[in-house]
Amino acid sequence: MTAIDNPITIHQPQQLEVGTGAAARLGAWAAGARRPLVIAGEHTAGYVDALELPGQVTVFADIPPEPDTTALDRAIAVARDCRPDLVVGLGGGSVMDIAKLVAALWDGEQTLRDVAGPNRVQGRRTTLAQVATTAGTGSEAGIRALVTDPETKSKIAVESPFLLADFAVLDPVLTYSVPPAVTAANGIDAMAHCVEAFTNIKAHDLIDGYARMGMSLIGKYLPRAVADGQDTEARAGMILASYYGGICLGPVNTAAGHALAYPLGTRLGLPHGLSNAIIFPHVLAYNVPVRLEKSREIANALGLDFDDSPESLLASAHAFCRDLGVEMRLAKHGAREQDLPGWAEEAHGIRRLMDNNPRDMTVGDALEIYRAAL
Repeated sequence: MTAIDNPITIHQPQQLEVGTGAAARLGAWAAGARRPLVIAGEHTAGYVDALELPGQVTVFADIPPEPDTTALDRAIAVARDCRPDLVVGLGGGSVMDIAKLVAALWDGEQTLRDVAGPNRVQGRRTTLAQVATTAGTGSEAGIRALVTDPETKSKIAVESPFLLADFAVLDPVLTYSVPPAVTAANGIDAMAHCVEAFTNIKAHDLIDGYARMGMSLIGKYLPRAVADGQDTEARAGMILASYYGGICLGPVNTAAGHALAYPLGTRLGLPHGLSNAIIFPHVLAYNVPVRLEKSREIANALGLDFDDSPESLLASAHAFCRDLGVEMRLAKHGAREQDLPGWAEEAHGIRRLMDNNPRDMTVGDALEIYRAAL
């Protein structure tokens, strides 16, 4: 089979509202709700009023940047107390992932362990809306949720169509307050979603189309969004690119880049976007020998200097990220040389992602990438 005739399934939210002021449309859509529960983060709870929700609204705003099972348990406890008829995720990927799991688990017998893996959620009993306040993860578009096991420091992944939003909002105004460095890291994370799907062994022509649109928007708008956080056109371009990246994750998913990024989040406590931004140039360059034509397209979308050598793409992509204000040195984030071998083993063991990479990556290869990023 060629990529174009491979079977593929795409899930998208039932209703998507896009553009300036789109957040206010949620209230009208949810007019019948009596007990909405808003899952938010410390910095996103202030947007609750913009949603114009009806009924008696409960807000749970204690979701950390890298939520673990303890945070999920607290959120589920709040849900069982207020018994929501609508769950709203208001934030970035971590918040929206917790909202998915709360909507699926609060009113049933299944636990997180019961639903870990693909297609094990028995059915969602609560309506789910997702309102993105960052442009990075694209979680509002997808059917996956990730939460950290505090004992093993590994990610527990849940995948199910029952985690899909009934209503999703992409309102660029809600991303105005994201600081420049975070905007940059999140934007590179969105780029990584598009690139890793685009170069994936499961790549499909349909998904390639979304990836190309996402990469083009990021190349055009990310520098502008970093330079001026209230550039509405740039913010709109980025939040749409993030959504496209989220679509790419569904049927194709990411690969070695995200596998290498996960230990940085769980071991160093780095935000997901930053972890992926640090790793992105290294895996992009690593895959050049087996994805030359697509590497050229990626370089063109980002305006990178690329002479068909991995070295040139690494240098140019690294400079692109650094010049956006991302601190690219792991040592500056607390990493130590002695940490790296364990992280390499851990990343190499994330086979659900590593097996998607177009070029086989050994533990030694992973270690060399970490060392280059140190």
